[in-house]
Amino acid sequence: QLQASGGGLAQAGGSLRLSCLASGRTFSGYVIGWFRQTPEKDREFLAATRLNGWGPYYADVVKGRFTMSRDSTKSTVYLQMDSLKPEDTAVYYCAAGNLIMSSIQFARSYNWWGQGTLVTVSS
Repeated sequence: QLQASGGGLAQAGGSLRLSCLASGRTFSGYVIGWFRQTPEKDREFLAATRLNGWGPYYADVVKGRFTMSRDSTKSTVYLQMDSLKPEDTAVYYCAAGNLIMSSIQFARSYNWWGQGTLVTVSS
């Protein structure tokens, strides 16, 4: 029901755009979040927005470099990643849930998850 794509290899300072396609049900009014995970760290919150509502909001680690946007006509949410750093290397996930703003940074608050897409940033 959520499909993340767009990962790949980028050089430091470069850009990638991730897509999250929602299908099979309507997520109107739901919160869509972006997270990432490495083998060394728990799933890390990056950004979230409520469809047809507030947001997006960003974690400090990506604020000013990543931009979340949505195309309602395509049921797709994007994460534009600029000024990439090697430490941005991770598997990136999109997620959806019916949650309140104070819970957006907690992975356990989301009910649906995409399969993840790998982003590798070389120095």
